[in-house]
Amino acid sequence: MDINKLNQQILINVNGELLPRENATITVYESGYLMGDGIWEGIRLIDNNWIFLDEHLDRLFEGLADIDIKLHLSREELIKEILKTQEANNMSNNAHARLMVTRGVKSKPFQQPGLVIGDPTLVIIMEHSDSNAKREGVKMASVPQIRGIATTQDPKLNSHSKLNCILACIQANKAGADEALMMDINGYVNTTNSCNFFIVKNDEVWTSTGEYCMNGITRKKVIMLCKQNNIPIFEKNFYLEDVYEANECFITGTLGSLTPVLELDHKKFNKDLFVIMNQLNQLYSELISA
Repeated sequence: MDINKLNQQILINVNGELLPRENATITVYESGYLMGDGIWEGIRLIDNNWIFLDEHLDRLFEGLADIDIKLHLSREELIKEILKTQEANNMSNNAHARLMVTRGVKSKPFQQPGLVIGDPTLVIIMEHSDSNAKREGVKMASVPQIRGIATTQDPKLNSHSKLNCILACIQANKAGADEALMMDINGYVNTTNSCNFFIVKNDEVWTSTGEYCMNGITRKKVIMLCKQNNIPIFEKNFYLEDVYEANECFITGTLGSLTPVLELDHKKFNKDLFVIMNQLNQLYSELISA
């Protein structure tokens, strides 16, 4: 099955209308295009179940409230749009979707939110995923770009304005890596440009405090699984040197689940020796298939 070919044939939901990929467009006066003004959420379909959908929708609506966007659809109506898009694309397994809500179309191409002349814009892009394409691991580089504070641009928000993380990704790519490891404003290890970050050191699982990163749902589930299975877990401040001294290193996200880190800067990790990450991966697989 050619996933890329299948994904060229998808229908995309633009404000409730299902359109072929090549015709799914928005106006250049759209707030998301003009200013990156919106909130998005990624969800994953496994065995006809959108895993942790309630938590993803909670985060979406909380993010919209934080930036003062009121979606004109109720939660139930939004779920209907998701299911409508799923049915139209004949998807029941191994798919992912990006739900995107922006402030809406403006009368002029300026920053002022009051220039919006209609309802928020809703786009749902739903694509097939390759169930056999298990990520073998990623190469990472620590970068100078940091995650900021809530009073500049809240790092906990899945906002459309991702320039900070994009710059971090560019810095990592130029260093020959797949993902960037970003610090917080105090110089502690924080997160990657797109995922949450964990290490295993002295048989303990460490991750950041969560103050300066997206509090990912997969991250939350990994922390929960550690606590339920007596695996020592600490949300704490730690330094880059601690990562270099770690035994295991992995990242988490909705689509990739738990993915091993093979290399960070000069430090190489042997994923064949990962014990705790493999245990958590098995526990997580059982959780999402329950």
